[in-house]
Amino acid sequence: MEHPRDHAYPGHWEADVVLRDGGTARIRPITTEDAQRLVSFYEQVSDESKYYRFFAPYPRLSDRDVHRFTHHDYVDRVGLAATVGGEFIATVRYDRTDERGLPASAPADEAEVAFLVQDAHQGRGVASALLEHIGAVARERGIRRFAAEVLPANAKMIKVFRDAGYTQKRSFEDGAVRLTLDLEPTAESLAVQRGREQRAEARSVQRLLTPGSVAVVGTGRAPGGVGRTVLRNLRDAGFTGRLYAVNSAFPETTERLDGVPAVRSVSRIGEPVDLAVLAVPADRVPEAVEDCGRSGVQGLVVLSAGYAESGAEGRERQHELVRRARSYGMRIIGPNAFGIINTADGARLNASLAPQPPARGRIGLFTQSGAIGIALLAGLHRRGAGLSSFISAGNRADVSGNDILQYWFEDPDTDVALLYLESIGNPRKFTRLARRTAAVKPVVVVKGARHSGSAPPGHTVPVTRIPDATVSALLRQAGVIRVDTVTELVDAGLLLASQPLPAGPRVAILGNSESLGLLTYDACLTEGLRPLPPQDLTTAAAPDDFRTALTAALADPGCDAVVVTAIPRVGETGTTDPADGGALGTALRTAAATAPAKPVTVVHVEIGGLAEALSAATNSGPSRPSPPTPPEQPPPLEVPPSGKDGADAPTPTAVRIPAYPAAERAVRALAEAVRYARWRRQAAEPGKVPEFLDDAIDASGAAALIDRLLGAAPDARRVSLTPDDAHELLALYGIPVRPTLPAPEPDAAVAAAARLGYPVALKTTAPHLRHRADLGGVRLDLADEAQLRLAHRELTETLGTAVELRPVVQAMAPRGVDTVVRAAIDAAAGAVLSFGLAGAPSELLGDLAHRLVPVTDRDAAELIRSIRTAPLLFGWRGSAPVDTPALEEVLLRVSRLVDDHPEVVSVTLEPVVVATHGVSVLGATVRLAPPPARDDLGPRTLPSYY
Repeated sequence: MEHPRDHAYPGHWEADVVLRDGGTARIRPITTEDAQRLVSFYEQVSDESKYYRFFAPYPRLSDRDVHRFTHHDYVDRVGLAATVGGEFIATVRYDRTDERGLPASAPADEAEVAFLVQDAHQGRGVASALLEHIGAVARERGIRRFAAEVLPANAKMIKVFRDAGYTQKRSFEDGAVRLTLDLEPTAESLAVQRGREQRAEARSVQRLLTPGSVAVVGTGRAPGGVGRTVLRNLRDAGFTGRLYAVNSAFPETTERLDGVPAVRSVSRIGEPVDLAVLAVPADRVPEAVEDCGRSGVQGLVVLSAGYAESGAEGRERQHELVRRARSYGMRIIGPNAFGIINTADGARLNASLAPQPPARGRIGLFTQSGAIGIALLAGLHRRGAGLSSFISAGNRADVSGNDILQYWFEDPDTDVALLYLESIGNPRKFTRLARRTAAVKPVVVVKGARHSGSAPPGHTVPVTRIPDATVSALLRQAGVIRVDTVTELVDAGLLLASQPLPAGPRVAILGNSESLGLLTYDACLTEGLRPLPPQDLTTAAAPDDFRTALTAALADPGCDAVVVTAIPRVGETGTTDPADGGALGTALRTAAATAPAKPVTVVHVEIGGLAEALSAATNSGPSRPSPPTPPEQPPPLEVPPSGKDGADAPTPTAVRIPAYPAAERAVRALAEAVRYARWRRQAAEPGKVPEFLDDAIDASGAAALIDRLLGAAPDARRVSLTPDDAHELLALYGIPVRPTLPAPEPDAAVAAAARLGYPVALKTTAPHLRHRADLGGVRLDLADEAQLRLAHRELTETLGTAVELRPVVQAMAPRGVDTVVRAAIDAAAGAVLSFGLAGAPSELLGDLAHRLVPVTDRDAAELIRSIRTAPLLFGWRGSAPVDTPALEEVLLRVSRLVDDHPEVVSVTLEPVVVATHGVSVLGATVRLAPPPARDDLGPRTLPSYY
């Protein structure tokens, strides 16, 4: 491509975006080679739209216009185009102007902006997406305001500006509305952007899961094979739309295959196709994608393998696949996918290799592995659970777990979201979406490849440096239920989909086996629950005895949940009754349906038919209200879905009770529900950053200091501050660090102590001895000159020379508990605040807690209470409790520092001594670097990694 010589082509402005209707478009800078595309685009714009753009009849562009609109310097004059299939569907441009409205260069910081959208694409949100991107470009080039003149009749364009969320001013001049927008992102503009992102991405997934027509490309002529299998599965599932079999090798005389219209290409179908399933070899996929794109297909499921999972050549093939599909506005499931399923009556879509589609239910399932997907489908089916939707994304080169969360968030048919993930391409976005979704329905995640340190083959995503334990803590902060195995994923999903959330941790245990009851009791204690003494019904208990006992337990206000334990009932003849399982299941369901809405789980040992009886409801769990039915057919009442209040009493036939073969599994699932319910209650009243912090924070002074330190550094890529500079920066955020004075020889140590005042501490600052009191590198409570000189001599005689040890003197702080506070920036996850006790607990045992920045007062309080050694802060074994409110304030101040100044990429305060009154920061290190890119604050864009 040829570009203006004075400024290089800004390739980083190129982006794929999802539009309001779920389709995609490519946004890129306009170049000199776009003249013919611009002319062709303009010819397809209506006279009315041209009039709104130029305020006068303007039937065609002159050569001068074309030159002006295709030649830009990418600084003062910028044009962007939205393209589909390589052709323009909309354009936007800005021209920098001075205060008189004349062309200008920097430092002028205002620009005139104008849009033109092809009529056929108006209403798709193209202009809104272009405004986000041109606004980001303008800010990058030093432009702070946009000015636009719009005819009053151009209501659509006025709405685009009005709804953007930017601070704006309006006036009426010379028959036009003049709008001025401040381009600095605001809370409102960010909320608008994320709302549009959610609706667009959800719609793009909805289009994939609810197609009106499906073409299977690569349907074999002979029985068997992937394409023929998918076609059969679609037909056997009762797909409600139109089906087509596509194979370029079909003879011209072939009109139908397995009762389905058969054609040689998608373009020959002759009517719209919403979804294409590609089951052709990888080298033939490009041809199929082109055929689909030219035919207006909306989405693709690519089952073909041979992409990024196969090496460098496959990665390039995958990159080209996504680029080509997105150029036509299509989204992709895959490649190397297992397929998708939607059990809704209006779809009945089984575009997968699963021969037995799951029953209809309230669970949504997403997996990045076909093999794990097969196992999960089988496990859920075996235990009587149904699904609302299933997506196996394979290499997930395009549609990912983030997109699926966007869809499930507003999907009325999904009450519980289950995800098996092997990589998280955008952890910052995932936690944001998961937190929002978890506020209304449970999100359960199991993550594979936790300890490999790299993404699995085929997952070309950025690799985060955060340890898995930290990722787990951050997911829990977002309300995600993190489990370790796919078995636990199913266990938790079954309980959450069929039972109400518990109001607390109090668990009643009842059953006909004292031993099994004790095992359940122990498991509850292990999981942090509060079990009541087990109630032994004896081995002679009949189903009616279970029903009576369960009804009483559920009615007890001192109980929040019930675990029923059951073993086979042995009669007087020494045999078991095969009917007992069904009778017991009916009895338990009857009790659960007529008692207050509390969760019930069952632990059983080899009772035939019990699990089937417990799950034999009309569907796999609670659903939202059905449409009204005639009076003679009253709708069944069901147990409310997770998180509902359960005011209506359900009928017995609508209740499902999850059954487990081991007490530990049932209790672990219940414990996850208890923790999640507690998070939901707390999330309903989120914390805040206390106002008092603002009085002691000098953000502008800190910004000036950071700019000066980065500007003076020989290598600004990463600057480790000197102790004095670090202390000065921290002081500007109300975090004083106790000063230290160098003590290279005894006389210097004595002079330092005289300045600081006795008692003092003498400690080494050599890296290998820092904070290592156990190695003798720290001497405390030195009360006078004699003790100080003796300590100095002992240090240098036993550990090394003063030059090696770099000893310092510091005034003694009040005795307390030594803690460590850290903040670090991860390129993928963002800023993370960590806390633990100093020394062995955090370094040897890894007893650290983590939260994403910014941290609220509630986050800070939870942070210090979530480490295993937290009792040491609260008066363990008779010791005096320390000043945790002061410690929380330090955490909040560090959070504000790194949140306000992204150049602060690392802060470590160690030790932070927490006394009974106040805290003392005795050591601090700070590192600076140019601020990393924040993709969550920029314009909406699809990931560019494939």
